[in-house]
Amino acid sequence: MRVKWIHFPLHPETPAKGRSLEELFAGRGYDIPKMQAQMRARMQAEGLPYGTRTMTYNSRLAQELAAWADTQPGGEAIHDAMFRAYFVDAKNIGDPEVLVEIAMSVGLPANQAREVIEKRTHRAAVDADWEKSRRYGVTGVPTFVIGNQGVVGAQPYEVLEELVKRAGA
Repeated sequence: MRVKWIHFPLHPETPAKGRSLEELFAGRGYDIPKMQAQMRARMQAEGLPYGTRTMTYNSRLAQELAAWADTQPGGEAIHDAMFRAYFVDAKNIGDPEVLVEIAMSVGLPANQAREVIEKRTHRAAVDADWEKSRRYGVTGVPTFVIGNQGVVGAQPYEVLEELVKRAGA
C-alpha cells in the first residue's frame, strides 16, 4: 500500500501573519482548552507529541513545499517535520523562512526550498489536490481514504485499523 498526501484548503482565508484560535472559533461555542486537552490525550495514547498553540496559520505555502518535497529523495520526512513545527512547536508554517528551516531539518537543500516557495513552482499541484478534496467531499483534516471508504479527523489507531480491514488492504 502506498500513502499519497492530498492537500486540503483548511481555512485558506487565514492571513500570512496567522490568526488566534479565539478569533477562528469566535461565536461557535468551542472550549479551546478542552479541545486541546482531548487532542493531547489522544496523541499521548499513541506516543505522539502535541503542544499548546494559540494561533492558526495559513498552510498554503507549506502544502506547496510539501508537494515538492514528495518528489525529492527522503522528502516525505517533511510531513512529520511540518506536524512537529505546527502542532508541537507552534511555529508559523506560513512564514517562508520557517518553511526553509523545516526543509533543511529533513536534509532538503535550502536554496531549492526557497525557490519552490518564491516561484510557487508547485502551486498547480496543490490546486489540483484542493479540487480533488472538493470532489471527494473532504470537510476536515486529517481525512484518511482507502479505496472508496474514509474517516475524518484524528482517530484512534483501532479506527484506522478497521478502515484498512474494511477496504481489504
